[in-house]
Amino acid sequence: MEKNENSHQRRATIADKGTRLDRFWARELEKQGVSRGRVRGWIESGCATVDGRTVTKGKLKLEGDELLCLTPPETAEDAERAEPQAGPLDIIHEDPHLVVVDKPAGLTVHPAPGEPDDTLVNRLLARFPDMKPDISGMDGLRPGIVHRLDKDTSGVMAVARNEAARLKLAEDFAERRTAKHYLAIVHGVPSPSTGEIDAPMGRHPSQKTKMAVVDKGGRDARSDYEVLETSPDGSASLVLVRIHTGRTHQIRVHMAHIGHPLVGDRTYGSRHQADWDARGYPEAGRQMLHAFHLCIDHPDTGERMRFSIPPHKDFITLLTTLNDRATKVGITGMPGSGKSYFSRLLHEAGHPVFSADESVAKLYASGGDGAEMIRGRFGGRYTAPDGSVDKQTLFRAMLESDALRREVMEMVHPMVRHDCREFFRRHADAAFAFAEIPLLLESGWHRNGLVDLSVCVHCDQSVRTGRFRKERGLSSEMLATFDSWQWPEQDKLEACDMVVNNPGTPEGMQQSVESFLNDLTRRRRETLAAVGERLASLWPELAHRFGEEDR
Repeated sequence: MEKNENSHQRRATIADKGTRLDRFWARELEKQGVSRGRVRGWIESGCATVDGRTVTKGKLKLEGDELLCLTPPETAEDAERAEPQAGPLDIIHEDPHLVVVDKPAGLTVHPAPGEPDDTLVNRLLARFPDMKPDISGMDGLRPGIVHRLDKDTSGVMAVARNEAARLKLAEDFAERRTAKHYLAIVHGVPSPSTGEIDAPMGRHPSQKTKMAVVDKGGRDARSDYEVLETSPDGSASLVLVRIHTGRTHQIRVHMAHIGHPLVGDRTYGSRHQADWDARGYPEAGRQMLHAFHLCIDHPDTGERMRFSIPPHKDFITLLTTLNDRATKVGITGMPGSGKSYFSRLLHEAGHPVFSADESVAKLYASGGDGAEMIRGRFGGRYTAPDGSVDKQTLFRAMLESDALRREVMEMVHPMVRHDCREFFRRHADAAFAFAEIPLLLESGWHRNGLVDLSVCVHCDQSVRTGRFRKERGLSSEMLATFDSWQWPEQDKLEACDMVVNNPGTPEGMQQSVESFLNDLTRRRRETLAAVGERLASLWPELAHRFGEEDR
């Protein structure tokens, strides 16, 4: 076979004994951006010799000390080649050696069996004819591609315009002389807020189309992450990720590995995404990953170049929507303070309101889950003839036994909390959703993400224990018992985010409700405005920070 100037020659060593021929050449040519698949194609086309003998099987195992030669075809093009196809391109830099684009989500980088055309490469060839293989000397299917983004990943991407630039950039990526930062929206809140993920990756042991963190045989994979923002309810976080290696699906796999897969990633976060959908959170049409910043050396001049692209509209919309969901407000207060009347006025004003007491009543009714659980635990001791809970008998027993009261609470409270979560999910698109929960603070629900704000309804002690107590038909002793089951009022007032005063008259309470809603609306408007301003300023701040770090 006649050799050309692109011919590669190596002498195998004893250490190479047992190595497959295609793996040997893939290793030797990795820094030049040559894939193992491409090497295999050249070998099968008769472009390889071992001690002068043509070999067409890449699986041939070396003995060591052979003279190996691999001579790519003169034109450096494969049997297939991408064709120019016009399409939109967002170019952020171009010169005779380099093109930098803002790749949209949904666009595949180069042709493949499942995506034969209308790829980024097709559009680049139409825009830059000099990138065609017969002019540039580059690969026919992937001309200029030195790094890749998944189809549904958006953001900054560098492409070489000729073979010399491609080889230089490929070497820089292989030697990790570049810097790549991504923005991701992930499920939950990673803890700690910053960290390193050093977890080798390889093919999934049973699902070959997926990658995974593996115990044996994986390739080095390292990522750093930093939590930048978290949604008010802790359902999702904006995370900055820097990758030090470039493994396939690295960020998606690594974030899933630490329990926080990307929102919208149904491949590596199917369980989290199913729960997200069930809870009625905003739909994500793709995995929420954006290549935000890329720092490279110019392939011709060596100049250090930095490119940053703010996230795309769907990314920003999701971040904003997560902060624009219903403000979940928990209402509490001492027994007889007027919180039920306060809740009724909110409902009459057109706002959705949940009542923990009504939830318990339904659970205790015949056929209710609470009634069934209590009958199963205590037999018929506290069960009425119709199968419902005999509330009077149970209540008298709870007065006599604090241990029984606590046991019943531990049985019923999780069901009430579930009902409350479902209520908030159904009303996620409202501006505000309210839940009257007498034991909100005692149960700790104000701290576990069930509500965004806690409000305590307060009235004068003499009114609460006097006129209001009598109107409810409660004895002083019974009210004192109810009080003993709750936190002291001063502790409630200090623990809540807001306090609403009940003056003791319908007119005064109506004014308190109106003032409260105005205050709540103002807070929400200020919060959303602050979120928008914070996000808008975050992108240039990050870009400046990366520039300083790279100096």
